[in-house]
Amino acid sequence: MTLIQLEYIIALDSFRHFGKAAIHCNIAQPSLSLQVQKLEEELKTTIFVRNCTPIIPTETGAILIEQAKKIVAEASVMQQLVQQQKNSVEGHLKIGIIPTLAPYFLPLFLFDFIKKYPAVKLYISELTTEKIIKRLNNGSLDVGMLATPLAHSELTEDVLFNEEFVAYVSKKEKIFSKKYILPADIDPNRLWLAEEGHCLRTQTMNLCELQKNSTIEKHLEYETGSIETLKNMVEKIGGITLLSELATMDMSVGKKAMLRYFKNPAPSREISMVTIKGFVKTRLTGVLRDCITSHLPMEVTKKKTRVRVDII
Repeated sequence: MTLIQLEYIIALDSFRHFGKAAIHCNIAQPSLSLQVQKLEEELKTTIFVRNCTPIIPTETGAILIEQAKKIVAEASVMQQLVQQQKNSVEGHLKIGIIPTLAPYFLPLFLFDFIKKYPAVKLYISELTTEKIIKRLNNGSLDVGMLATPLAHSELTEDVLFNEEFVAYVSKKEKIFSKKYILPADIDPNRLWLAEEGHCLRTQTMNLCELQKNSTIEKHLEYETGSIETLKNMVEKIGGITLLSELATMDMSVGKKAMLRYFKNPAPSREISMVTIKGFVKTRLTGVLRDCITSHLPMEVTKKKTRVRVDII
């Protein structure tokens, strides 16, 4: 029995598919299958039922997989202890980040982090909140960067910063003439929304109280996960969309003229680093957090009166 074999059955349980598990483990599918089979032979038990799609663990297999997770986690603790004694920072982190945050957040710190910690390998995926939570729970992600709070008792949330919501308003709109706005000033029929599954959509609907208004009937429904697409719609067609503060940082002077800020207390979203409880790569997440916070713009770190818009 080896740690590698235990990692393979954990991956197989997470993906329920030999091919996908093999890709995740960076190994050929026949090799992964062979190692799982060898482990079953050594333990004299069947871990997975293979004659169904997706494959599922047997009753005994499910118990063994849970134990495998504990063993692999403890082995990782030993690696972290050695690194602490050596005062070294090395290893890998699998990070999931929501698409409405990634293009504006990652460039702030990523280059400097890689340069400062060359022995750390980062695997970064843009995913919706739901997928990040799922992958944190099944162990295929180490860290999530997303809007919180999530109200998941098995997860730990470490708040990084709060960023305001800002309205991006076409010159054709009535509220363009206003210097500061209230959520009630936004016409729901003129609002461009992110697609279902993105927390920015839920927060926008909560802020504008669209959930309470079932009478709204829009003549055009357009689904996208891209803030840039929403901005382009406002610029070319008209209407309004809500942007996060980081998405406004590198705008041209002309485009910044289309921004309308909310009256205090400004609505905002909370961004956190999220891990599963009992997560062991605390040295890696610690240096990552320090690097992130040291590169945040003054606009999101200075003390302001804000009201958090929840994602639930």
